[in-house]
Amino acid sequence: MLRMKSSCERCGVSLGLTDQAFICSFECTYCRQCAEHLQRNCPNCQGQLVLRPTRTRSPTEGQPQRFKAKLEKLLR
Repeated sequence: MLRMKSSCERCGVSLGLTDQAFICSFECTYCRQCAEHLQRNCPNCQGQLVLRPTRTRSPTEGQPQRFKAKLEKLLR
C-alpha cells in the first residue's frame, strides 16, 4: 500500500491526502514547487518524480476494527 507522507521532503510544507504531490518509486514525496525545482528527478534515488494519486479519506476510516489494527501495525 502506498504510504501517503504528510509533508514535502525538501521544504516541509504540509501535504494533505487530496493535495498535489510528486513521488518517486521509493515514495520520496515533494510538493509541486519543489518537484519543478528538481526538474521532476528525485535527489535521493535519481528516479522520476510523478504525480501522486489522491485519496479522499484515510484507508483506516470506516473499516472494521480488526482491519484498522492490522493496517496500523503494518504502517509503523
